[in-house]
Amino acid sequence: MLSNQRRALWQDRHPRLDDLVRLVVVVLASTVMALNLKSFVQAGDLFPGGFTGITRLIQRCALEYGGVEVPFGPINLLLNAIPATISYKLIGKKFTIYSCLAILCTSVLTDVVPALPITEDILLIAVFGGLVNGLAVSAYLRVRVTSGGTDFIAIALSERKNIDAWNYILGGNVVILGIAGYLFGWDRALYSIIFQFCTTQVIRLLDPAGKRATLFIVTSRDRAEEVCEQIQTTRHTATLIDGIGLYNGTPCVMIYSVVENSQIRRLVRDVKQVDANAFVNVLRTEKLMGNFYRRPRD
Repeated sequence: MLSNQRRALWQDRHPRLDDLVRLVVVVLASTVMALNLKSFVQAGDLFPGGFTGITRLIQRCALEYGGVEVPFGPINLLLNAIPATISYKLIGKKFTIYSCLAILCTSVLTDVVPALPITEDILLIAVFGGLVNGLAVSAYLRVRVTSGGTDFIAIALSERKNIDAWNYILGGNVVILGIAGYLFGWDRALYSIIFQFCTTQVIRLLDPAGKRATLFIVTSRDRAEEVCEQIQTTRHTATLIDGIGLYNGTPCVMIYSVVENSQIRRLVRDVKQVDANAFVNVLRTEKLMGNFYRRPRD
């Protein structure tokens, strides 16, 4: 798989091909999401989180209390209008356009594709439906697109506040599911929480923009500049701290830097090529405040 840096260079050199890839992924991921909604979500009478869940809730209320079957597409499109406008202003034009295309494809396909019943076991439906949904959303994120709704909010928070917003979104979705449970029974709502939890964990695992790592590199003073040059190829920088190795009393430099998790393997390899004796410690970064370069999603 391409590192974020190589992927960025490829996207800059082949913008039209990159647009084509994004379009193909949007269509495929929307198809998977629509099939998942018909084969798992509706088959299990579940309520997924976000605006998709609100749409399902409106459909169920209309059917239960009004005896009217309302289509999924128009409601979902209407609900996504406001967050899409906010995304256009805060995140970017291209990102929002492709995301709106994803919303449109999912909305239309959900009303068109046939249901493919796989199992009647509600627990299997909740778990595997959540996993499939998470994979579809992750595919969107890989090409800098979102499935809409609360994902717009999560990405805006991640971009502006440098925080992992997916768990906050999960908390908000639990409120929606609580309303569904009160109206239509707590068993479906609780299974829907399992569905949403599985979706959230898959996204947190696969989202390329949400993982960062801290590097502590100890190298000789005459190699420090070359090591820093390797770090700067990732579009990140570093802090140098002079020190003395206690084992042999040799002067050294400790280089501190934070980079994207996907850049670690290549960066460590390049550092070892510069200084085969370099000591490299990689730590997982849970939270980060301050300036940190993020590639624009547009």
